[in-house]
Amino acid sequence: MNQTDRQAAIIKQLDSAGACSYQDLAALFGVSEMTIRRDADKLVQQRSVIKTLGGLQTAHAPGHLYESAVQQRLPLHRREKELIAVEAVRQIKPPLTVFLDGSTACLVLARHLCREPPGMTVVTHSGLVCLEFGPAPGHTVLSLGGQFDPASACFVGPAAEESARRFFVDIAFLSTKGFLPKEGTFESSIATFRIKQLIAEQADRVVLLADHSKFGQRALCKVLDIEQIDEVITDQPPVPADLAVLQDRGVDVRIAAEMRPAEEDACHAT
Repeated sequence: MNQTDRQAAIIKQLDSAGACSYQDLAALFGVSEMTIRRDADKLVQQRSVIKTLGGLQTAHAPGHLYESAVQQRLPLHRREKELIAVEAVRQIKPPLTVFLDGSTACLVLARHLCREPPGMTVVTHSGLVCLEFGPAPGHTVLSLGGQFDPASACFVGPAAEESARRFFVDIAFLSTKGFLPKEGTFESSIATFRIKQLIAEQADRVVLLADHSKFGQRALCKVLDIEQIDEVITDQPPVPADLAVLQDRGVDVRIAAEMRPAEEDACHAT
């Protein structure tokens, strides 16, 4: 395949997938990552693609499909995230090894987990999750390392992905930008979604934290198939059609209950 044909094929692949890493594109076309990066430079000049950390994404997707910075997402649906986090904590009994992704839902969960009895091991690629557990005694926190992505405050890239392959956790807590029960989860950041895929493949149990606003939404990239998810924790009952699909696929659906007074006080203290 010559350069012109390959660049056309790259655009076609991105139109289909939304985004791809340099590594995946190199493997797909049987060339080096450096060759793909040179192709990318040409395509960026033509305004056909957009460079992201570690790869490329289509230049023509609607703006809402792209990822916003973690600081912008923190205040959104905060009450719902608190309810979901409290529900998740209720089923965790140390000692356990858990993975927390770099989502704001998992950051809220981290703030609750760090107050739990000692003995838990937390694996994460989120710098913010690490900071939450910093003052908490008795828990072991393991970071994947790699290249720091300021937008997500996560460590990403080949080094982080290689590190993720070494961990086999009891529970992986993951969130998502969009969730279609018939299909699975969707993300906008190609820098982080590959780590979620790797962790999900090796976790004993995958628990999706998804408030009601995530249902029915599609983002730039498909991440997890519904068959990879063991449980969904949300704040409102899904519509009957979505609930039926999840139950048919064997996914446990847990609706977060209202917090008890002590839990409410603890949330206000954070």
